Amino acid sequence: MNLPVKQQVLSDILREMDIADISRTTIRQGVAVANALERVSGEKFVHLEIGVPGLPACQIGIDAQKAALDRGVAAIYPAIGGIPELKQNASRFIKAFVDQDIPGECIVPTVGSMQGCNNLIIECSQMQPGKDTILYVNPGFAPHMLQAKIAGARIEAFDIYNYRADKLRDKLESYMSKGNIAAMVYSNPNNPAWVCLTDDELKTIGELATKYDVVVLEDMAYMCMDFRSDKSHPYQAPFQPTVARYTDNFVMMMSGSKIFSYAGERIALVAFSPKLYHRDYPHLRERYGMGRMGDNFVLTYLYAASSGTSHSAQCALAAMLGAAADGYDFVHDLHEYEKRAHQSKEIFLRHGFDIVYDKDLDQAVADGFFYTVGYHGMDCERLLSLLMRCGIAAITLNTTGSEQPGARISVSALKTQELMQQLDERLAMFEQLAAE
Repeated sequence: MNLPVKQQVLSDILREMDIADISRTTIRQGVAVANALERVSGEKFVHLEIGVPGLPACQIGIDAQKAALDRGVAAIYPAIGGIPELKQNASRFIKAFVDQDIPGECIVPTVGSMQGCNNLIIECSQMQPGKDTILYVNPGFAPHMLQAKIAGARIEAFDIYNYRADKLRDKLESYMSKGNIAAMVYSNPNNPAWVCLTDDELKTIGELATKYDVVVLEDMAYMCMDFRSDKSHPYQAPFQPTVARYTDNFVMMMSGSKIFSYAGERIALVAFSPKLYHRDYPHLRERYGMGRMGDNFVLTYLYAASSGTSHSAQCALAAMLGAAADGYDFVHDLHEYEKRAHQSKEIFLRHGFDIVYDKDLDQAVADGFFYTVGYHGMDCERLLSLLMRCGIAAITLNTTGSEQPGARISVSALKTQELMQQLDERLAMFEQLAAE
């Protein structure tokens, strides 16, 4: 084994890639660094850095997409706002698993949640004079913050670590009361910490969003994956928690990438509250000739960005959503991530690591797609450098807006017991390096 990699080798690679601080690398940069180290060392890395699905794509979607291609949809532009079957089945799915009544006209497919969130950030920052700032509840998905930077929107953010429960209201109000917050963004369950906002916290967010006229952009990429309660039964409680129960100022983003492992086709949904979809904004009308938020999202922003979403992928997602609403248990296979998280957490803990975001109030954070680890307060740069040198790829928490030292762990690639054993062996190597 040619591990651990020498520090000088890592430093040379970072210099060649023009990376001054390894702890500030993006996910894709981290993948590139790991690939370079694999070539140098001749050893395959344990990849914990990128959240690609670790399960096969849903066969229902594959079959429906093949059938759609066979009947010729590849030659036909889809309606930018979505094909009727998708919009109808999405409405049924949201009712079945979120217990919210959102008509199909208010649901729009996008090229992954990334495109949906990007266009929503642009739109929200342009809707009202003086409201030009996006508030992020961190830690979060780093590209969401990059989107605001690219759009030229201002950014405010805070780490939720010390602001749970009753402390959340004052913290949010300290930002919203300034009057410049156009929208706020969070994921639930959280990427990377996997903490899950409670109904009381969501109620607080909803009440303040209404009071200060802030749009809540709720990322449900991992919906129904808080496995502490069984959310697999359509039209039966418990349902996926949502701020939609407490405000009309919401937009949900739902991705096919994780819940159906359909990441390769880049297909997702943006679901507006009916009131928000039809709300008229004079500033948008003056700028684009249309005032309604929903019309502008579809006919201005999506039209300019991509003129819609893959026709055949829409057919696939429509079939999967409809099957789930009719009783197909899409949650069952997702429990594999819970098992991987539980086993790999035990390995990290055995080698002296701790779970950084370890609690949801008085409960232990659930086992799921992501979790966070730290090592005796070690700073992010040294932590990631040592992990990389030992053949373990991850991303640091400071890239997610966290104020805590540590790393995000994605369990999606831990598909075999051989990989779990490699993780164990390489963390033992990490312990030795850390002690030097």
